[in-house]
Amino acid sequence: MTTVVALLLGYGAADAYDKVPGVLTIDDRPADAEPEPPHVEPVLEPASKQAPVPTEKGLARALGGKKVAQPLGPRVAVIVRDALTGDVLYADHEDRGQTPASTEKLLTAAAIADGNDLSRTMKTKVVSGEKPNEIVLVAAGDTMLAPGEGDPTAVEGRAGLADLAHQVSASLKDSDQQGKVTLRLDNTYAKGPRYAPTWDMADVAAGYTQGVSMIGLAGDRPQPGVPSPREPESKVLKTFGKQLRKAGVKVAVDAAEKTWSRPSPKGARTLGAVESAPIGDVLAVALEDSDNALTENVARQTAHADGAGTSFKDVVGWVRSTLTDAGVDMSGVRMKDSSGLSSGQRIPVRVISDVTQMGITGSAPSLTRVLADLPIAGLNGTMYDRFHTPQSRSAAGIARAKTGTLTGTSALAGTTTTRDGRLLTYVINADKVPETSGTLGARRALDQMVAGITACGCR
Repeated sequence: MTTVVALLLGYGAADAYDKVPGVLTIDDRPADAEPEPPHVEPVLEPASKQAPVPTEKGLARALGGKKVAQPLGPRVAVIVRDALTGDVLYADHEDRGQTPASTEKLLTAAAIADGNDLSRTMKTKVVSGEKPNEIVLVAAGDTMLAPGEGDPTAVEGRAGLADLAHQVSASLKDSDQQGKVTLRLDNTYAKGPRYAPTWDMADVAAGYTQGVSMIGLAGDRPQPGVPSPREPESKVLKTFGKQLRKAGVKVAVDAAEKTWSRPSPKGARTLGAVESAPIGDVLAVALEDSDNALTENVARQTAHADGAGTSFKDVVGWVRSTLTDAGVDMSGVRMKDSSGLSSGQRIPVRVISDVTQMGITGSAPSLTRVLADLPIAGLNGTMYDRFHTPQSRSAAGIARAKTGTLTGTSALAGTTTTRDGRLLTYVINADKVPETSGTLGARRALDQMVAGITACGCR
């Protein structure tokens, strides 16, 4: 399928399915593929705290040396640490700024998790307007609203517009509301620019990513060749209008964008409300699918709640300052967005490793949950179709990682457990992958390196 997409759309900068270079990773599970395995409970504890600690020489052997790393090109940075103690066990060019691609999302996730309640939900509501017979749909950050009924077991589609419409209908009847009502949108919550100035709009048009919004529908996240609506707000309004009519409400929809910036009246009566999945679950989906816009959405909301601005630059500044305050040395870090999509960004693997360690050692307990939800090698998310070769199979079901892919860049950052039961964190980044290797060659090399440190006692 990827070959077809590449032929139709060109490679551009997209890492759709994490197989071609670019910006967005989506789980490309073929229709005839084996069903996904049952949920695996996250484990971030070593099998034994007395398990032997790998040595530097042992890890160097396990990583495979120049022969294994050759497809990654001349700029490879590696760091492996003992998760229990935080000690650096092996490092090479760990302080050199590397193009992070989507591994940058780990920094953003750490900032979101730092001191914030990941159990909070986004409440989309409808209130009475300032004009007679006017009702207002108030955006609250949820871009995965079910067009119909919500699914209480799902993350995408937890809150449903049909459920909201039934609540509004009942409230209007209780208030003896007569005649036709006008529906408009209050889109003032965490309002900010839709696109970063450093994003390539060709990627948006091709369906590799989408703009950042504070309301949208489940199922409208982008796919290669199937871009998301440019104005998801309009689609939500029209869909909700249809649900209101089905619920017996006579309604006219005011979808004019000029009305979106008008806030709903203070103290307005709430006519109905639906809640999203917890923000931590939404963040997990963003990381698992490497969804740039969803990551930026959650970051913007959290920065806004923390008193920061809502521009891409403001949110980047908030990520940096939050991590700095948490004790992370951000030397050598250059960020232009919070998702890894923009070109010209640099993050040393040491910084990504430091952030990962925060979630293991307990200095950032909420981050532990984020790390525990990272895709598992060979099983799910952006890792489901990896680690299946004889050279890499030993890490399947054990290693977890955030993937990162851009043109010329391939990276993995996560956790694994050695054969002896020692929990390790690792970051491997190559940002000058030769065209002769390509993304697929780089992936195989990275997988083999992670498998090497997983399979060994590394003594």
